[in-house]
Amino acid sequence: MKYKRVLLKISGEALMGEGSFGISPDMIRHVAREIKTVHERDIQLALVIGAGNIFRGVAGASRGMDRTAADNMGMLATVINSLAVQDALENEGIPTRVMSAISMRSVCEPYIRRRALRHLEKGRVVIFAAGTGNPYFTTDTAAVLRALEAEADVIMKATRVNGVYDLDPEKHPEAKRFETLTYSQVLQKNLRVMDASGISLAREEKLPILVFNMKVAGNIVKAVAGDDIGTLITE
Repeated sequence: MKYKRVLLKISGEALMGEGSFGISPDMIRHVAREIKTVHERDIQLALVIGAGNIFRGVAGASRGMDRTAADNMGMLATVINSLAVQDALENEGIPTRVMSAISMRSVCEPYIRRRALRHLEKGRVVIFAAGTGNPYFTTDTAAVLRALEAEADVIMKATRVNGVYDLDPEKHPEAKRFETLTYSQVLQKNLRVMDASGISLAREEKLPILVFNMKVAGNIVKAVAGDDIGTLITE
């Protein structure tokens, strides 16, 4: 395996499956089984899960909600998704811990960096929930922050398409996929792989980002092995 410690960023929309809202039991089982194939290879794995399948703070703010209140709702929605993925993983026999940036001790552990590192060293999957714990920051930025704190080798962003394209491939069949990109190219081309603050932080710390299609069975193992799939964003 090319990478030994990985942070996997999963969008909330990925958990919907073919639905338009909420969590698909079939999709969440697929995600858990894919993660299991990596865990069985002694890869230390952390997750950050978005909340677009339940509530997105920016969308709420655009409809007149207070941005801080809307973002707090979005962060709580990530905890719902994290608990659902934890349940699916534990049903596959994988020890899992949810650590929340917003304290809710009766539901999950508070985020403490040293404890998170200890969980990873013991072979547990760690799910970082509630974003950064602050409004105005997306789960993309939270993923980069937690990856750096956890000393991950790479961020892997699981999407519904085979990498980063010059156009939306779901709307434009002629769209071309990039095999590699630099952080600066992502920002200059406004490719929206992640928000600008997340990309800028990754560039500053030289943290590689691999964007790949998790819906294809076996892709996550190929990604961790360093196979040529998806789009790799580096310096």
